[in-house]
Amino acid sequence: MAANFGELFLTILLIVCLTVSSQGREMMEKKYPYLRLASSFSSAKARGYDYIIVGGGTAGCPLAATLSEKYRVLVLERGGSPHGNLNVSYLQNFHISLADTSPKSPSQAFISTDGVINARARVLGGGTCINAGFYSRASPSFVMAKGWNLELVNESYPWVEKQIVQFPELAPWQVALKNGLLEAGVSPFNGYTFDHIYGTKIGGTIFDKNGFRHTAADLLAAGNPKNLRVLLHATVQKIIFNTRSPRPYAVGVLFKDENGRRHKAFLHAGRHSEIILSSGAIGSPQLLLLSGIGPKQDLQRLRVPLVVNNEFVGKGMSDNPMNTIFIPTKGHVEQSLIQSVGITKMGSFIEASNGFGQSSDSIHWHHGISSAEIGQLSTIPPKLRTLEAAQRYAKTKHEIPREAFQGGFILEKIDGPLSRGHLQLINTDIDTNPNITFNYFKHPRDLRRCVYGIRTIEKIINTNQFSNLAEDDSYTINMLLNMSVKANVNFIPKHTNDTVSLEQFCRDTVITIWHYHGGCHVGKVVDRDYRVLGASRLRVVDGSTFATSPGTNPQATVMMMGRYMGLKMLRERLGRRAGV
Repeated sequence: MAANFGELFLTILLIVCLTVSSQGREMMEKKYPYLRLASSFSSAKARGYDYIIVGGGTAGCPLAATLSEKYRVLVLERGGSPHGNLNVSYLQNFHISLADTSPKSPSQAFISTDGVINARARVLGGGTCINAGFYSRASPSFVMAKGWNLELVNESYPWVEKQIVQFPELAPWQVALKNGLLEAGVSPFNGYTFDHIYGTKIGGTIFDKNGFRHTAADLLAAGNPKNLRVLLHATVQKIIFNTRSPRPYAVGVLFKDENGRRHKAFLHAGRHSEIILSSGAIGSPQLLLLSGIGPKQDLQRLRVPLVVNNEFVGKGMSDNPMNTIFIPTKGHVEQSLIQSVGITKMGSFIEASNGFGQSSDSIHWHHGISSAEIGQLSTIPPKLRTLEAAQRYAKTKHEIPREAFQGGFILEKIDGPLSRGHLQLINTDIDTNPNITFNYFKHPRDLRRCVYGIRTIEKIINTNQFSNLAEDDSYTINMLLNMSVKANVNFIPKHTNDTVSLEQFCRDTVITIWHYHGGCHVGKVVDRDYRVLGASRLRVVDGSTFATSPGTNPQATVMMMGRYMGLKMLRERLGRRAGV
């Protein structure tokens, strides 16, 4: 009897779950008619596409929306939808997605061979779903070096901004940083601006006044739903080429759905149809390698059939190193992510973050983007930051003194590091992170800029602005140092006049601000129109093509790039008469 009741209960529960799931899908399809699960794909019913975009991320979404105005576009996104995901949508939950290691998390953690814990997006909208929300355009020199059409750039930025960007209501911690920067000599004050200008400024944000995040996925709504199809949990495993012609050309992709079933999607036969990789600085070079475009020796080692021998795929990888200083305060200060920024002529950017968040099961105190809650472990030297160290921390974090969460961080990041690394496949499984090396501070100029940044932070901490916020004299230096060891937070080094000590501090406390780039450089892997060298009907449109990261945060320029390239491709095919 009990067994029968149990079986009946499970049956009812299954029906309820399926009904709720079905209703959820119906609601999603009604509000977002272009979204479908990958398992809904039928190669028998699918006609050839004009464009297949691999990766619905920061560049992929605006690119898809733009191209769909005139052509049939298929977007294959390996992650799920950000819509309705509270950990993505709200500022107070910012750290939770980054700490989530489940297979369906919107972020996928990886540890570089340097020992720095990092994350790559795994969600529609890409990095705009898991970042700190700061919006700032590239400098004019960056745009000029790219050879971009300035008129088209100035059309593309506002298209993004009108839909998802605004200026923030400045939080107390950000006011303190702004005033501290100016008092420390990082001037002039440039007010609220999207532009990249030396001095101190307030940038834009993709969080609205209620703390709700707007992402690149929102830009898809500007597309033509009749021409646009976005498949979620569609993991592309390789590009399919026709290699019988003298120059190999892309004809389609092989991808797996959320159930592990494989599908093939194909382009129209026309010469203008293209596969466009927009999978980010890790995903795009990784997919080129798995598809047979890369260094011959490396591909032979993994028995990947060679399509194009190119030694530069996966090379020239860079990440902007970040170092942070924790400032204990007299009381709790309202949570904030990046809003104020100091842009120095030395190439060091000064920003700040603070606060605490709450999840449904318990309160998660954190230090904004430097939180050990997201695995940064910044007081442990990089070579000791292993998975085991992170797991040990997770077991003992409840022992951290409460005072460690009363305060915030001032951080400095190096812009355009000269230290370069590389990406190398471990195996032929697309779900396995490649080995990635960034070689942080290998170039001496990067170290000099870090030292300059730490000394600038010291000046800010010693301003009147921060002396009013900081803990009183009852906190002795020994207490602070003991707390820093237990709490895994950084304080200003004792001897900032000692360059050698500061250089070691930079090396020992380096973390990331998730602005890695490179791997598919222009002139080496792609041409100036982002077409892959040695192959036809294949482009790469994302940050993997950048030699440096634009602005103080790349998301503005990467979204603009998606719109820009979409418009450029439409105008090349249709001319101005098309009204695009």
